[in-house]
Amino acid sequence: MDPWSESEGKRAHDPIFQCFSQNQNPRQPVENCCKERSVDAVVARSERCTCFWVSGPIIVGAGPSGLAVAACLKEKGIGSLILERSNCIASLWQLKTYDRLSLHLPRKFCELPLMPFPADYPIYPSKQQFVAYLESYAARFGISPMYNRTVVHAEYDEQLLLWRVSTRTSGTMGEEVQYVSGWLIVATGENAEAVQPDIDGLQEFPGTVMHTSAYKSGSAFAGKRVLVVGCGNSGMEVCLDLCNHNAEPHIVVRDAVHILPREMLGHSTFGLSMWMLKWLPVHVVDRILLCIARAILGDTARLGLKRPASGPLELKSLSGKTPVLDVGTFAKIKSGDIKVRPAIRRISGRDVEFADGQLEGFDAIVLATGYKSNVPFWLKDRELFSEKDGLPRKAFPNGWKGENGLYSVGFTRRGLMGTSVDARRIAYDIEQQWKAKGTLPDVFL
Repeated sequence: MDPWSESEGKRAHDPIFQCFSQNQNPRQPVENCCKERSVDAVVARSERCTCFWVSGPIIVGAGPSGLAVAACLKEKGIGSLILERSNCIASLWQLKTYDRLSLHLPRKFCELPLMPFPADYPIYPSKQQFVAYLESYAARFGISPMYNRTVVHAEYDEQLLLWRVSTRTSGTMGEEVQYVSGWLIVATGENAEAVQPDIDGLQEFPGTVMHTSAYKSGSAFAGKRVLVVGCGNSGMEVCLDLCNHNAEPHIVVRDAVHILPREMLGHSTFGLSMWMLKWLPVHVVDRILLCIARAILGDTARLGLKRPASGPLELKSLSGKTPVLDVGTFAKIKSGDIKVRPAIRRISGRDVEFADGQLEGFDAIVLATGYKSNVPFWLKDRELFSEKDGLPRKAFPNGWKGENGLYSVGFTRRGLMGTSVDARRIAYDIEQQWKAKGTLPDVFL
């Protein structure tokens, strides 16, 4: 028996789906139907849980990745259901980013499938422009996520050969709603939850402490001494923003870091890298990039910014750590407006003791310590995703597909370019399954 027939056969004998076979509305709750049955297990499960059958894939997350795969599916005539825990699309961009943020890569490398950026957009669109693009994208493809739906549990039902996805209304302990489908697409991304570092004494610091996900503008810190913990792109840009608002920023640089100019030889550094990689191996391109960077920036190690042993592209490939694309911060470090500090040893009151023994007092601490995946907290899967970091076990380009109709999009460590590749692959793969069945689903969502 083929998987489709087996699934349909098991479904026919499950009380949850018997009412669906009698009603052609694919989004009708089956709670009442289940309660009419005498099967105790089904009744117990349904008294607090409304269940919906979804004929197309379920997508968890309405960020750029979720929108991209929904659009690719829609192009092929396949509807989908997007579950989003927040109240808007791209909630990380809209609610958890600072005001001065813009795309670090040129817009042509950040387009979602099937729709380019408006021609009048700048090379590096602002946060507001990118959000407007995403909203236009969702409108163009008729994508309407279900908002305020936090997925608390998702598991493959071995008996029914289907995914059961349980949600609760965000911010409440209300009724559980369950959605059931043959496909589950995880689009929550690499940056779902803020990383909070374990620093001795941080909890007792009397000044302001915030993660960059809560930071908006340096205007609130004018005249204050601010310690920024973390030297990635966000940490560097927050320091620049603080300088521009007359604060006194210090940045903690614990690990070696690659700083590259955002543009080299009249071209974007990223674009130049991609062009060279067509003809040269990674280690040669890395060597060229570092030579040009040294000519432009000088020896960054003299200012406490040591470079890793691996080149920037090699390091990105091996660990996912992105090089810093400088937009003006390094000049402020050279001038002394931004001071570089080593790792933190401990915090006592307002005083911070660093690894070199120096003691400095601060008014505020901004944690630019990044984000992490939250997939292991809600998805019961041991094959596609690692329980350690919540990322696919297989590296790009092989981490987009798991078993039993499970997919991932937006976990490539290659930004929106990787998202576009995965979204197209997923849509094509699901389309082939529908064609093998001999039909395509109605677009009902």
